[in-house]
Amino acid sequence: MRESDIPDPDTLEPDDEKAAPNPRGRRRYVLDQQAGFLLRKAQQRHLSIFSAHMLEGLTAQQFATLSKLLEAGPTSQNALGRLTAMDNSTINGVVKRLFQRGLVDKTPSPDDNRMHLVGLTVEGERVTKRVLPLGQEITRLTLAPLSDSEQATLVRLLRKIS
Repeated sequence: MRESDIPDPDTLEPDDEKAAPNPRGRRRYVLDQQAGFLLRKAQQRHLSIFSAHMLEGLTAQQFATLSKLLEAGPTSQNALGRLTAMDNSTINGVVKRLFQRGLVDKTPSPDDNRMHLVGLTVEGERVTKRVLPLGQEITRLTLAPLSDSEQATLVRLLRKIS
């Protein structure tokens, strides 16, 4: 995805902000003006930047999992999924792949013998600390077309709707 593919809201004509009525008097649906479509395009741009700059062959979900484990410490897989906004099947696959790579381990919970905690291995901590600055750079590149004020506004609005 190229940056030029993303519509620039500053260049929209006032009439472009609202779809023209169709013959029946209803507003027509214009895909390029829909929030979900624009969010998906922004995510595609971000993931393209992510894959071009991230090391260690990490996916965005793996990076999120490792960074959250460094932040929060060992946690249950279920809680880890909630903390990283992943459903059960997704976090299960992510943890399985990170475990196979030796970046996380599972240990019995001291509070509940039925539960295991997912935590970083020594190698997982080393890798995570190595790639965290890349995550910051990826965020900077993703938001680069925006002014500092626009960046703060975007992040605030995304938090509000998520």
